[in-house]
Amino acid sequence: MVTLTEAAVIALLAGGLFFGVVAAVGLIRLPDLYTRTHSASKSDTLGAVLTLGAAALALDAGVDTLKLVLLIVFMFITNPTAAHAITRAAADQGIEPWTVEDADGGADEADTDDAPGADAADGGRDPADGDPDGAATDGGERR
Repeated sequence: MVTLTEAAVIALLAGGLFFGVVAAVGLIRLPDLYTRTHSASKSDTLGAVLTLGAAALALDAGVDTLKLVLLIVFMFITNPTAAHAITRAAADQGIEPWTVEDADGGADEADTDDAPGADAADGGRDPADGDPDGAATDGGERR
């Protein structure tokens, strides 16, 4: 039979594992330094704190538990501070954050000059000239 303390330790370990995996997936899947740092600092801190809390709860009250509690406090202070220092240094270096406009597959201004409705004076084509591919369009969508 599982005691209440053991159930709490298991729940804290499961939470720590969950947030650790979320942080790892965020580091892999998110698009830029700022969002990756956010994922790592928030999720990884919470995952580590939950795991250390489970270890502190599993141990009997004593010096080891006190050390784990001090480590938890240290992690709550240093992880967000380090993430802030990294992102501030990136901003000072001129690294631009990812924006919603970047979600279109990385098209830049040169790629959008030929888009329907682009200013013909800037090299874009006039939508009244028709589609160069011969496909019918309705509101900018291909059929």
